[in-house]
Amino acid sequence: MEYVFSTERPLRYRFPTHINDLVMDRSQATASEVFIVVIEPGGAPPLHQHDDTEQVFYVLEGAGELEIGTEAERFAVKPGDVVRIPVATPHTIHCTSEGVLRYLAIDCFPGARPEAEPTWDGHVRVICGENGWNYDDVLEK
Repeated sequence: MEYVFSTERPLRYRFPTHINDLVMDRSQATASEVFIVVIEPGGAPPLHQHDDTEQVFYVLEGAGELEIGTEAERFAVKPGDVVRIPVATPHTIHCTSEGVLRYLAIDCFPGARPEAEPTWDGHVRVICGENGWNYDDVLEK
């Protein structure tokens, strides 16, 4: 069983809208996973929600604007800020800085990891299918 996870050599998933560097896969824990998100200036992941996950972000670098909820409320975020995304809440985050927006993301699964997507890779395959992205182009080798 692992207890310490290095951020030096993560598995990189390069989506058309952002990068996720996987640090700890959900298969390595009971109810969580960890990755670092990198968004280029002017970029943002698609508006989406997680019906099985609460997310916590810790902003490391850059500036952004969180768009959240059915009313699309907007909040500025900067290094040192912690963001909480409740389960089943629509959200995205836009990079508003001249450099990248980088944040640590922790997914917290109420109860236990999702049975339908027991690994991060399985989740990525679903995301790719929903957005029309080619999985082989997303996984950086």
